[in-house]
Parts: sequence; structure tokens; C-alpha cells
Amino acid sequence: MHRVYNFSAGPSILPISVLEQVQKELLNYHETGMSIMEMSHRSTAFQDIVDETKDLLCELMNIPENYEVLFIQGGASLQFSMIPLNLMQRYKHAAYVHTGSWSKKAIQEAEKIGTVSVIASSENDRFTSIPEINSTLFSREIDYVHITTNNTIEGTRYVNIPETGEIPLVADMSSNILSEEYDITKFGLIYAGAQKNLGPAGLTVVIVRKDLIGSANSSCPTMLNYETYSKHNSLYNTPPSFSIYVTKLVLQWLKAQGGVEEIEKRNYEKAAILYNFLDESSLFTSPVNTVYRSLMNIPFTTSSNEKNALFIQEAKKHGFETLKGHRSVGGMRASIYNAMPIEGVQALVDFMHIFEKKHK
Repeated sequence: MHRVYNFSAGPSILPISVLEQVQKELLNYHETGMSIMEMSHRSTAFQDIVDETKDLLCELMNIPENYEVLFIQGGASLQFSMIPLNLMQRYKHAAYVHTGSWSKKAIQEAEKIGTVSVIASSENDRFTSIPEINSTLFSREIDYVHITTNNTIEGTRYVNIPETGEIPLVADMSSNILSEEYDITKFGLIYAGAQKNLGPAGLTVVIVRKDLIGSANSSCPTMLNYETYSKHNSLYNTPPSFSIYVTKLVLQWLKAQGGVEEIEKRNYEKAAILYNFLDESSLFTSPVNTVYRSLMNIPFTTSSNEKNALFIQEAKKHGFETLKGHRSVGGMRASIYNAMPIEGVQALVDFMHIFEKKHK
């Protein structure tokens, strides 16, 4: 079987064992005589899948009992609207930290619903770092503070999570959920599209403190109200059933790897292999401030656009896929999510060594 090393930022690599399990169960899930894709979301078999997926996530992330896990559609981009619709109620005012393309979109959507204060930004630094945040930067009369814990396009991450006191901290964790350990009690709400570290596209996971549910006003559409999902165990309408099922398998795989604690160690090891090469290379460089480098998304470049294009072309011939950087920043980007094996990162670095000798 021919498999490439897929460095896509999303939809991204899935564990081989998960794909094999999907293949095995595709036609007949647990002797039901049908596929997950054919199964009623009201069936006992699917209810069990939903419950097990939630239980696994709570176990792996140490989610306290005063939080709800919701399964929603629409991607993280829909959360840019759902969050202010549900949380921007008391003061109609929220604080956002601008660290790249996705925070910019989140800000734009929130501004349609209430007042947004951009309390810190790394734009002047070309989004190569994360600005320092403290409580002196925002008023107490705001409904929440929003951050993006890992910036997929720019390749930066929060090393320290800001303290916001009684003001709920909202975090977009789409590209680094389950990649490192977090204290969930520091957050009021966490959201993540599944297609990077959780499973296939189509599912968005929202982890929200229970006291933040039920605040949306009567004009909020039913399907944009967190209370709808909370009251109906995320089964008010037909959910992204296949995506939830595969996410369950990914969580089982992660647990078998030793959980988030062990996968975090592996992620540091993988990132170090690539960053160490970049720091010593005479051809390739990383544009990101070393303090804030992402463990998941690593942008890099050569000395010219022509060499970048040649590298991407040659890499593809050698089985390294989707290394082209985002159009807004150019260059290259290697996304090395949980499912990317260490061997894949080492193979990429070995190829980069060869390319450098030929083209520096």
C-alpha cells in the first residue's frame, strides 16, 4: 500500500490504525449489519458512540464536571459567531487578542454582534510572536477574552495561558487541541474544528463551562444557541455522525499512546528535529520568534521564491505532500499533528539535507 507523508494543515493526517479500523467496520459496525453512515442518530448504537466520545475527551483532557462537551457542525468559523451570540450578553463587549488570520476573522464576526476591543496584537511583528497579556489591558466590564492558542498559518503558540480572573477566557484550539496538556479550569470555553488533531472535517467540539450556557437572548437562532446542544446531548438534529465516530477512534488511539502527557513529549521531540535543522541550515530558515514556535505548524522558507517552488516540487516527488505555505505568508509549512510519526519528520529533514547540498 502506497502512503505519503501528509503535512497538510487540515484536513490532516490520521493514524493508520484508525483508518484500518474504519475500513474494518465500514460495512458492518459492531454486527449491526449497517455502516455508521447509514445508522440512525437516534439508535442505541450511535448514542453509545456519542457518550463514549465525550467520556474519552473528558478523560484525556481532565475536563471537570461543571463543563459540557458539545458536538456542533459549521467548523470553528461558525464559532466566531456563536460565541458572541451566546456570551456577549451582559456588557455587549468582548476583548480579543489578534495573533493572525483566524483571530482576525473571529474579530470581524464578533464586531457584527457587539463591541470588540483588540487589547493586544502581534501584527506589527508580522505575527511572528505572541503579545504579553495581563489584566491591566482590559476592563472588568467585558463578557469574555478571546485568544487563539495556536496559529496554524503563522506557526506561533501561547507558551503561557493568560490569567483573566473572573472574566471567561475563550480559546480557539483548533490546531493544537490534545497536543499538549492544559488546565481546563483556566478557560470558560474552548472550541476546535476536528480536522486537524481530532478526526475528519465536519465536527466542531465545544467545551464550555455550564454557567455560560443559557445566556443567549430570544432572538438567537435555535441552531446557534449552545443550550440547544446541551439539552439534547448534541442530538437536536442529525449530527456529523461519521466524524464523531472517527473522532472516537482517534481518542481511543491517543489513550493507547499514553494520553496527552505522552503525546506532548512526542510532539516536542518531533518539533525539535525540524527546528534544530532549520536553526543550523544555511538554506532554510524559520521566520517565527523562537520563544513562541508552534509544536504543530512549522513555517519555513529558503532564500528565494524560485527555490521554494523547486523544493515543494521535489518534495512531492519523494512522497512529502502539502508542504506549500499558506498563500498569505508563502514559503513552506510542515504541519506535524499528533498522528504524524517521528519517522515522517525525520524523513523530511533527511530530504531537506539533500536538497540543501544541491541548491544552497
